[in-house]
Amino acid sequence: MTLPTHSSRRAGGFTLIEVLIVVAIIGILSAIAVPQYRDYVIRARLTEAFSGLGGVQTGAEEFWNNHHTYSGMDGQNETVLPRTQASSNFTYTLTTGTDSAFKVTATGRGQMASFVYTIDQNGNRTTVSTANGWGTSTSCWIDRKGGTCVQ
Repeated sequence: MTLPTHSSRRAGGFTLIEVLIVVAIIGILSAIAVPQYRDYVIRARLTEAFSGLGGVQTGAEEFWNNHHTYSGMDGQNETVLPRTQASSNFTYTLTTGTDSAFKVTATGRGQMASFVYTIDQNGNRTTVSTANGWGTSTSCWIDRKGGTCVQ
């Protein structure tokens, strides 16, 4: 009499340890990637403010050449502010507009609410406020964590 032999066949699938290791790896990658992606999205949205404010300076110089004043450059007929004075990310306002000086402010909206940037008649750029860890500056527009300025 011969005894039946059982072939040692392993059932298909993953062990609990293998699944836990994969979940741990995904968790670690997510902890690194998600904040980096969020910062990337913020920096991309900041370019809207920088472009808008950069265009203001050129428009203000043209307005000055035509009117010999900065007063009224946010008027109905000849606004120097970006055409979309209120976009989904920033609102642009003329905070100072006198005969010889102007200051335009880009104030963040929605997810960008903590970001505020300005430019004046001399091209001085300031970062009034930003999100935590980004910093502020009286001499440049900060465009990433740690206080790095736009070149």
